[in-house]
Amino acid sequence: MKHIYQQGTNAEAPVLVLLHGTGGTERDLLPLAGMISPQSSVLSIRGNVLENGMPRFFKRLAEGVFDEEDLVLRTKELYDFLDEAAETYGFNRRNLVAVGYSNGANIAGSLLFHYSDALRGAILHHPMVPRRGIQLPDLSGVPVFMGAGRNDPICPPQESEDLEQLLSEAGAVVNLHWESTGHQLTGSEIDAASAWYQRTFS
Repeated sequence: MKHIYQQGTNAEAPVLVLLHGTGGTERDLLPLAGMISPQSSVLSIRGNVLENGMPRFFKRLAEGVFDEEDLVLRTKELYDFLDEAAETYGFNRRNLVAVGYSNGANIAGSLLFHYSDALRGAILHHPMVPRRGIQLPDLSGVPVFMGAGRNDPICPPQESEDLEQLLSEAGAVVNLHWESTGHQLTGSEIDAASAWYQRTFS
């Protein structure tokens, strides 16, 4: 997978796995990493799927309707790539925190939905429920920050509440942060995610 790896100054700090939104690239979220954990190594990945020329992490059938078969395939592809990257760059595979926005948050959520050991934690900005009606793995103690918009036309509030409930029932420790805005990523949401990260991992 096309990606950027930046070596951090603290080998013990979690490696941040950055996952962009639809139409983004592996450069989009690099500034976020600097705000959340400047000492961390960063693995920023570009989605392998193109939709009208826009990179994504998995296919969709319509706005808000995921191609579940492709989602499962791409989630495994990403999981395997994280294994390979850990070997290539020599970081601890068990010390990854995903930072995803929109489509990137959805694939990060899908990693949590399908693998108990994929991530040490996650920051999900405006995610949706990846799949419904499946048994989640044991996520006991996995910390998850979710940023959501009360007026988000793409990810309605009920979607965020459902995802919080599903992750919590699987054992994850979820912090759901609300903004009064829509689907955009605001400075106050980034500040809240950064503060949560410092409390959780520092």
